[in-house]
Amino acid sequence: MEDWITLDQDVIPGDPDSVLYLMKCQDEYTIFVNGRELMSNGMHGSEDALADEACDLIADLTGARILVGGLGLGFTLAAALRRVDETGRVTVAELIPAVERWNRELMGVASGHPLRDSRCDVYIGDVGAVIDMPPEPWTAILLDVDNGPKALTRPYNTWLYSHAGLKAAWDALVPGGVLGIWSVLDDDELSDMLEAQGFDVEVIQYVERGRATPDNSGQHILWMAQKPS
Repeated sequence: MEDWITLDQDVIPGDPDSVLYLMKCQDEYTIFVNGRELMSNGMHGSEDALADEACDLIADLTGARILVGGLGLGFTLAAALRRVDETGRVTVAELIPAVERWNRELMGVASGHPLRDSRCDVYIGDVGAVIDMPPEPWTAILLDVDNGPKALTRPYNTWLYSHAGLKAAWDALVPGGVLGIWSVLDDDELSDMLEAQGFDVEVIQYVERGRATPDNSGQHILWMAQKPS
C-alpha cells in the first residue's frame, strides 16, 4: 500500500491468526484486519447517524445512559457524547485493548478525543456482557459490531443478533429506550426478529457517495428499534 505507513499492529484477543494494523496516509487513519480495510476516518456519516438517529427518538436525554458497542475510530462515541447533557454517561465497550490505546495515543485527534471526556467510561471486553448484565438500565444501546449481522468475523458476535441477544437488549433498556444497529448489509430477518421481540422498528438506508461498500453504492443500514414507553 504505497504512501501508507504502519503505525502499530496487534493480534485480536482469542484469534492469533487475525492481525489488526493501524495505518496512516496524510490525515487518514485506517484499521485493517488481515489486509482488509475495517474502518477509516475518511467518511463516518453513518457512524455519527447511529447515535444521532437514536437520540432523536428519545423523549428526554437528561441523565441518559448510553452504551456504545465497538469503539472503532471513536465517531459513534463522539456523536453520543455531543447529545447527552452534563449528567449523562456514555460507556463504550471495546473487545480489543489495542483499539483503545490507538484512540488515546495515535488517532484520537480524528474524532476529537472522545475518550478524554469525563462523561465517558471504557469497558474492555465483550459488549454482550454489559447487555446481558447491565449495571443499570440503558437509555440507548448502539451496536457497530462485526459490520452487522451478516458480516461476522467472530462467532460469538452472532449472539448479539440472535433472539436471545435481542431479548437481553430489550430487558436492558429503559421504557422508550432505543437499540441502534449499524450494518454494511440489509437483513430482513433481523427486522422481523426485532419486531417479534416487541420493538418499534425503523430501517434507515444511509448513503455516502464515494464511500467503499461491498456493492459500491456507499449505502449502510441502520436499524432503530425502540422499546415502547
